[in-house]
Amino acid sequence: MDWNAEVVEQIETHWRTRLRPRLDGLSDDEYFWEPVEGCWTVSRRGQSSARQSFGSGEFTWDYGDDHDPEPVTTIAWRLAHLTVGLAQGAARRFGAPEADYDTFEFAGTADQALEQLDDQFAAWIHGVRRLGEEGLLRPQGWPPAFADAPMVRLVLYTNVELVHHGAEICLLRDLYSRLGSC
Repeated sequence: MDWNAEVVEQIETHWRTRLRPRLDGLSDDEYFWEPVEGCWTVSRRGQSSARQSFGSGEFTWDYGDDHDPEPVTTIAWRLAHLTVGLAQGAARRFGAPEADYDTFEFAGTADQALEQLDDQFAAWIHGVRRLGEEGLLRPQGWPPAFADAPMVRLVLYTNVELVHHGAEICLLRDLYSRLGSC
C-alpha cells in the first residue's frame, strides 16, 4: 500500500468534494459576521477588542492566552487560522516562504482570504505529496515536544484541522444563510 498516496487522497478528496465547494460565493458580510458578542475575528489594525492582535498588514488576527470561556470565532478568524497553519507547515517542512502570525498579512475580504487559503493549501499538499513513504516516517524535528514524532503525525493532524475548522466554517455559513428565518 502507498501510505503517502492514501494520506494525500484523504485530504484532497475532502478539500475538492466537501470543503472548498462550500466556500464558493462567500460574501464579505458572512466573512466578518459575528454570531455572538465578543467574537474573535480579523479586524482593521487598531480596531480589535481582543487582548492580542497579530499580523503585519492593515488587518490583524485576534488572540489571547487567558480566556474562559473559549471565544466564538468568525469565518474570517477560522480561515486565517487554517491559512497561517498551512503556510507555517509548508515553510518549516517544505521550503515555502516563511510565515507566522506576527508577519502574515491577513485578508480584509472574503475573496482575498479564499485566495490565500487556496495558495497555502496547494503549497502544503505539494510538499506532502513529495514526502513519499520514507518522508512520512522521518522525524518532524520541530517543535521540541514532537521532534522525534514521524512526519505522518503532523500530516494527519493537519488533515484533522482542515476537516474540523472547515466544518465549523460551513456550519457558520449555514447559520448565516438562515438569519431571520426562525
